[in-house]
Amino acid sequence: MKPLRVLLALIALASPALPISRGAQSANSCSPVKAMLPEIVPFSQGGQHSRVPIWQLPDSQAFYFISGMAIDADGSPNAYHPDDTGLDELSNAGAPGRWDGIITDREGTPLIQQERDPFPGYYISCTSLADEAKAFTDPTAYVDASQIPYVALPREIADPRGMRLGDFVLVMNLRNGRSSFAIYADIGTVGEGSIALADALGISSNARHGGASDGILYVSFPGSGNLRPRTVDEIQSEGETLLSRFGGMSKLVSCAERDDALESRSGP
Repeated sequence: MKPLRVLLALIALASPALPISRGAQSANSCSPVKAMLPEIVPFSQGGQHSRVPIWQLPDSQAFYFISGMAIDADGSPNAYHPDDTGLDELSNAGAPGRWDGIITDREGTPLIQQERDPFPGYYISCTSLADEAKAFTDPTAYVDASQIPYVALPREIADPRGMRLGDFVLVMNLRNGRSSFAIYADIGTVGEGSIALADALGISSNARHGGASDGILYVSFPGSGNLRPRTVDEIQSEGETLLSRFGGMSKLVSCAERDDALESRSGP
């Protein structure tokens, strides 16, 4: 079975809430589905290393992969503390001279939240996507991992495919069938999701010890966002609208079935 049909079968099995009738035809026509050769990228989770294929959906910029999920706490105002008592280990924010998960001054000294901030005494944790209307020292300018479902992607995967910060991603836990829309809000590694996304998928969301080793499907839609943070309601409603404009599950299944028929006629 080709990788695209594997994807569709998994979605169909894991998404009973999405109506899919066999042989359903979308109002939008589809060209015959032909599997594309994937790009293989490294993936590391819990000390285990593997290689993840990145597949592109036919006639679309959308691409997908299946990997695990490491928990990203960046953007949460209580993510990191000088005494390492935050949601995540302080080492995941970097180290003196090379901090990348917290805000620093011009000398590279981490900034600490004051009494007026959400978590006084904690560092100001940041994400790559931020509200440009707010000061960079405002902890609320960043995408709060404990509240907002988001994913992180490496630049080498996102940039060549036109994926911009704020674009939408459909994420599904193939083990239990739970799914959620998310936004691309941080630059990181393959298979990273926020605390809120893990909660939505039924995954242990402890940034220090949680996550999943495999079985998480990520479908990314380049050019679908507005380069700005979103609320939870906006992410889910805009995601559903995006999927509908894309043609929905019926179109994808219809295309896959047409490909099956063509391949059967042509033989191996």
